[in-house]
Amino acid sequence: MDFDEVLKEVGAFGLYQKIIICSVLLPAALPCAFHAYSQLFIAATPKHWCRIPELEPWTQDYIQLVKNLSIPRDGHGAYAECAMFVRNYSEIVRYLEYRTPYELQKEQASKLLKVDEDSVVACQHGWHYDRSMYPSTVVQEWNLVCDRSFYVTLALVLFGVGGLVGNYVFGYLVDLWGRRPSFYAYLLLEIVACAASAFAWNYYSWLGLRFVVGLTVPAILASPYVLAIELVGPERRVFCTIVSNIAYSLGLVLLAVDTISLNENIEDLRFVYSKGVVYLVRDWRYLTLAVSLPLLMLFSCFFVLPESPRWLIAVGQTKRAVRILKVMARVNGMHVSRDFAERLQQRLSRTQPGETTHYGILDLFRGTNMRRKTLIVTLIWFANTSVYVGLSYYAPALGGDEIWNFFLAGAVELPTYLLLWPGLSYFGRRWILFISMLVGGVACVATVLYQQQAEVMLLLYCIGKMGISSAFVVLPLLASELYPTVVRGLGMSFSSVVAMTGPIIIPLINHMGQQMLVLPLIVMGALLIVGGFASLFLPETRGRNLPQTLEEGEAVPLSFLLCCCAESKPKSRQRGLGTSRMMPEEAATVYHRVGVGGPASCKIVCSICKKEMRTL
Repeated sequence: MDFDEVLKEVGAFGLYQKIIICSVLLPAALPCAFHAYSQLFIAATPKHWCRIPELEPWTQDYIQLVKNLSIPRDGHGAYAECAMFVRNYSEIVRYLEYRTPYELQKEQASKLLKVDEDSVVACQHGWHYDRSMYPSTVVQEWNLVCDRSFYVTLALVLFGVGGLVGNYVFGYLVDLWGRRPSFYAYLLLEIVACAASAFAWNYYSWLGLRFVVGLTVPAILASPYVLAIELVGPERRVFCTIVSNIAYSLGLVLLAVDTISLNENIEDLRFVYSKGVVYLVRDWRYLTLAVSLPLLMLFSCFFVLPESPRWLIAVGQTKRAVRILKVMARVNGMHVSRDFAERLQQRLSRTQPGETTHYGILDLFRGTNMRRKTLIVTLIWFANTSVYVGLSYYAPALGGDEIWNFFLAGAVELPTYLLLWPGLSYFGRRWILFISMLVGGVACVATVLYQQQAEVMLLLYCIGKMGISSAFVVLPLLASELYPTVVRGLGMSFSSVVAMTGPIIIPLINHMGQQMLVLPLIVMGALLIVGGFASLFLPETRGRNLPQTLEEGEAVPLSFLLCCCAESKPKSRQRGLGTSRMMPEEAATVYHRVGVGGPASCKIVCSICKKEMRTL
């Protein structure tokens, strides 16, 4: 049964759908951005230097003098963060005690005694931290610097592992329990775990709770999105996708700053930040609560959010679906006939089996076309997720103000979405996905030519971020239109689960980039270019009805570049499909024999769009 035709009777995009999108989809996207990237500020590493107990009385008022006396410099004149001089600091203290404040301000380490550059050791008594930007972070609280600096990267890695495991479990729950109950189950878990992490007593307790938060973030963002595109007609899926990503990008911007005002003095270009979440809440414990407790407001939508009638029909719960559709029609101001339920039941009885069928991951690989599409979508999803997360994590490494860099990384996404809005409707999904990934990938790789030019590096970074942001919008839309309804949540979760291995690896690559700044950008650019060319194999889905069953999904073959047809031998049955899931007559691919003699060739007609297509 074509559910999109049923939607036209009750309103494909009326007041009912707008209420759902505004009350659930948008609010769910904003705080998810907070959770995904607040760790960059919660575990920020400020400037630090070795603590010298003997010089503590002079640290507050004469910090420059203390550094000159105890901290070596590198070739660029910067103070070392993990090394100190081996000196008789008690003797230096006796010398300083007989100096006036004016003399102390003018003293240099070289005047006190000659420094042996080889007499340098690792910090022995802890560290002092620059608290001008971050009064308190987990790094400062548990001294995660120098030989323990990898602990910060480890937290990001485990957060990615949590997303991988959570997506895997969520894929089953969203198709087994439904969209609504699985969403609120994950939401409750996220709020409890994130709020509890604000009261962590040591690094390992905080790390464990961050892992739990990582389980939930991707799932909470995906569930309302899947529900929204299943409630609207094909022509409104682009709207749902764009709005969701705009809300997510606004979350990134609001996490850093809410407003930026430019100083009127043009000669002194200073950006003044105000009202940002991070600027308002600097302490890491309070920041953790600030990005978790607002999620409680989403429970106010508990009685507003419906279950997806498309999913209910797909799993055989037709009576419940009919009730929701009648409410949808009433809110949208659409009149349905009294026999609407009976007609719907009759259409379902002709197209659905009598008993509910449960689907698993293997069903994504049974048919040849479904297997190929699943593998290609998964590859592209891996590239997109790795690069999007990697570039967001990479922003502080660009130098300068870390919060400004993060703000810029989120702000450059917004113009991209405004261009995508009409572009996806007029030019389709596949070519925009290819161009976005190719442009972003080339920009990232090109940074190797401009390593010493900070302005050009920043410009290429922004172009790369715009490209991956565009691709990140198009891919979930394309995937949701390729996977059949009965395995849509499972298919998208499988692809995103495999893709979540990217955020596990990317922090390690960024950590390696401390020795070569552009190394992460080169790796991410290469991933984008490979994924971009892989997208050319996927079929175009613009304006097509969503496939409902596995058979309908199998009937949509692959494509390559501008080709839409290829010769293949006819098959008497779909290999790998069990007898309980044989392709029905009306959904099967239609084969027309052409030519005389020789190997049989055939034209393949898509059962969804009714157009002749080519398969690989």
